[in-house]
Amino acid sequence: MSPEEIAKLQAYLQKLFGNKEIGLIAPKRKGESVELRVADEFIGTVHRDDEEGEVSFAVQFVVLAEDIE
Repeated sequence: MSPEEIAKLQAYLQKLFGNKEIGLIAPKRKGESVELRVADEFIGTVHRDDEEGEVSFAVQFVVLAEDIE
């Protein structure tokens, strides 16, 4: 994902969830997933898909069993 796409998607997610602490961290190497964080906590990844010119983003949340007990 380009830096511009990351910034736009981050702003969208912050607005959607009403949380300015949501952040997207660009990968260190090209082709890796973007990290999704709330404040300093890693909560998942974001993947970009370009199917026949139609771009979408898939957000995968990670919840550890120990976090919900």
